[in-house]
Amino acid sequence: MVKIFVDDLELDVTPGENLLGACLNAGLDLPYFCWHPVMGSIGSCRQCAVVQYQNEEDTRGRIVMGCMTPVAEGARFSLAAPSARTFRAAIIESLMLNHPHDCPVCAEGGECHLQDMTVMVGHRDRRYRGRKNTYRNQYLGPLIHHEMNRCITCYRCVRYYCDYAGGSDLSAQACHDHIYFGRHRDGVLESEFAGNLVEVCPTGVFTDKSLLRHYTRKWDLQSAPSICPGCAVGCNTIPGERYGQLRRVHNRYNHEVNGYFLCDRGRFGSGYINSDRRLDFAGWRNADGTFAAIRQSQAVETAATWLKSARVAAIGSPRASLEANFLLRELVGAENFAAGFSSVEQPVVDRIAQILQATAALSPPLKQMEGADAILILGEDVTNTAPRTALALRQAVRNKAYELADQAGLLHWQDAAVRNLAQDQRSPMIIASPADTRLDDVASELISLPPDGIAGFGRAVAASLAGKPADDARAQRVAGVLKAAKNPLVISGSGLLHSGIVDSAAAVAEALVANGGKAMLGYCLAEANSLGLALLGGKSLDALLDRVEGVDALLVLENDLTRRLSASQMEKLFQGAHSQKTFSQNPHSQKTRVIALDLVETEMLEHCDLVLPAASYAESEGTLVSSEGRAQRYYPVLEPGEERLPSWRWLLQIAVASGHQPLSQMAHFDQVVAACAQSNGLFAGLTAVAPLSDYRSHGLKVPRQSHRYSGRTAMCADVSVHEPQQPADTETPLAYTMEGMNQDQPSALKPFFWSPGWNSNQSVQKFQQEVDGPLRGEAAGVRLFEPRPSSAALAPALSGETMGELQSQLQSQLQPHKWRLVPLYCIYGSEELSAITDEIAELAGRPFIAVGEVVARRLGVVAGDGLRVSAAGQTISLEVKILRRVAKNCVGFSAGYRQTLDLQPGELVGLERDDAWQRGSPRMIASDRGGLRDSDRDSFKDNGHD
Repeated sequence: MVKIFVDDLELDVTPGENLLGACLNAGLDLPYFCWHPVMGSIGSCRQCAVVQYQNEEDTRGRIVMGCMTPVAEGARFSLAAPSARTFRAAIIESLMLNHPHDCPVCAEGGECHLQDMTVMVGHRDRRYRGRKNTYRNQYLGPLIHHEMNRCITCYRCVRYYCDYAGGSDLSAQACHDHIYFGRHRDGVLESEFAGNLVEVCPTGVFTDKSLLRHYTRKWDLQSAPSICPGCAVGCNTIPGERYGQLRRVHNRYNHEVNGYFLCDRGRFGSGYINSDRRLDFAGWRNADGTFAAIRQSQAVETAATWLKSARVAAIGSPRASLEANFLLRELVGAENFAAGFSSVEQPVVDRIAQILQATAALSPPLKQMEGADAILILGEDVTNTAPRTALALRQAVRNKAYELADQAGLLHWQDAAVRNLAQDQRSPMIIASPADTRLDDVASELISLPPDGIAGFGRAVAASLAGKPADDARAQRVAGVLKAAKNPLVISGSGLLHSGIVDSAAAVAEALVANGGKAMLGYCLAEANSLGLALLGGKSLDALLDRVEGVDALLVLENDLTRRLSASQMEKLFQGAHSQKTFSQNPHSQKTRVIALDLVETEMLEHCDLVLPAASYAESEGTLVSSEGRAQRYYPVLEPGEERLPSWRWLLQIAVASGHQPLSQMAHFDQVVAACAQSNGLFAGLTAVAPLSDYRSHGLKVPRQSHRYSGRTAMCADVSVHEPQQPADTETPLAYTMEGMNQDQPSALKPFFWSPGWNSNQSVQKFQQEVDGPLRGEAAGVRLFEPRPSSAALAPALSGETMGELQSQLQSQLQPHKWRLVPLYCIYGSEELSAITDEIAELAGRPFIAVGEVVARRLGVVAGDGLRVSAAGQTISLEVKILRRVAKNCVGFSAGYRQTLDLQPGELVGLERDDAWQRGSPRMIASDRGGLRDSDRDSFKDNGHD
């Protein structure tokens, strides 16, 4: 530590940090605009001006920028000096010359960093009477609203979008006081992380378009700490509610996980909570096949009566909470519980769970991934399967730049200098995949292989690391890169639904550890609680189908089985062997009584006997286990509407009504958590994930509403002029009120960030231990396992066929005029619930079949044409998408889309041009979201693609 003096205050600060960060760490309010904790300093706004003195005798000093000034032993500064105050006031005044002063109608009002800094500086009166510059706003897609007139030229947007997130279609245009931040022409922003502009921009230039449609002042939003359900990364979020509807989702800072940023699916993909497809009331099927609404009590009694049968079974869900799945398993017995994964997904996810519990490699949080200096990605398009992980990997490739900066004596926060020094030099990232990925533009090497080939390639890399002769020169080269790295990272996942790839990634990581080095091993999983459900255990759906004839009652938890089972499997599940009619002929003749618990209307519900409406993640509490193995708790931001109940509550009521012991002894969520923690040694830490319902901060519950919250009486004025009684929350430490204390509580209970003088999201620095450090209080979540010496459970992963051994097998499987299907995932469209959101559905577009340029020419098609895909006796037509890089004899299909659910990964298909295809209208978008950007195509090197 070094000692500095700021206005006669003596501060101990970290050597090498900048003065702005040191002041913020000390609790001093120094205004700023362009600086951001993870994007470093460029000194463009000049707002953090201070006076620096040469020594104790110097009384005049000189103006310096706090964000560009490194601290040094004995340095003296003044924030309060008249010259510094005058300079900062002049800067604000100049920035406001062209600002429209439209705070009363601005969507950023009340949460605006510009407002905060203007008040902090003391600028109040306008002297400028000239004409303001005005601009034409652009259409930037369905997610982001553009209001360029509010810009203060801080450059945060382009620094984040281009430098940090890797976007290429947003730029600073023109010069002087006419600088324009936008695209060269109107169109959808191509980056999957564009939504962070809403929080990065310190004014109202970029705002949440979905919030604007039903606008609410930011201080009137009721908030709660939550976890994003969009994938398995486990990003922390703050959903905001008003008038009984979810209005927006903001980032909730977690130092280890998502930091300051979310992906666009997580930020904008919760519109299904307000959808017309939400289930509001329980319903049962009448004798004539029609549905009729029934009351909660009747639904509970009916379900309990059916489940009292001796022959019952249940199907869990990887998108439901750990507690709900646990209760379901206990209700029917472990021997009658199926996990709810598809038959091809379950062995892959189970294998990942086994590996993570047994490996000596670290399953890293995103913050540690950013420290990797060599990355190998096996078979995963990370941007589309675990988007926030991809953003972390984009930061990891900059570690080469930081290494060069250390050699040159540059500090890491000197962003422009570090980037100028490094130019295009990056840390190595090798991607082995069947087709284009969204990280191809920062990869050092691209290897195009089919799934079996990727598994073999990983084995060959592991063999080379173990000192065995390599049968692939590329594998030997990659092994050398990983061996030379200090913090190598191997990434794989369930995307290609291939256990061999998962095992080969583990083999590489174990080989690195065996060489005496460190290794990180990360897996990408599809759904929010995929890993938690795998750790909980359960039979496969195939095993359940084998005994379905003897099942009298089946309970399905938050799972649309039409997305996981084929038509014939659905027929077997719902009809049983006793029915003479097919599933498609009469969906109402099934013998097994089927009870479904779900959030929204799905195709499967048409074939159920009893439907129970479940609360969403924004209306209930629960625990999710991320792909890292971190258990985290989410809390309700509003009470469930109509007659919805949290799934765990439905199951407890059914258990009580059916006389189930010991579930009938439970009445509260805390009791469910405790029982789940006792059921499995891995879950012992569940009770420590977040405080229980009896937690109080300074004797009070934590308020969901800010102290500025207003209009509670006005909201219900059409019903009564009296203020309504607020709901009583007996299950969580949070209160549906503004009364209470929102300070000093554990970070897992932070419903919003606010500090005096800091109304914007920049106030998070007031709650951190240090700038860009962990929040004060406990870390959010609990890791369920840590690295350990390799066990026998890893044996299958460490043995297998290498690339050379697989070549003959791959060749023997090929057939003339046939191509092998590989699943391609889309951040917009592949995930079940977010695809219901209107804005996400608009970006998802139509399902597609993706081919390489050679195959496209052979078939006589171009992008936007139609291809007939023939597989397993059926033919469907899909839109053609042209990729730059596709493995030989492979074609991709849009996984997760309703129209492509019957296509199976690895299946051999025939392709034929569809001359009757109707081309869709083109979208205004900079480049194809699934492939390389146009600017990257010239640098692409041939890797054996077809």
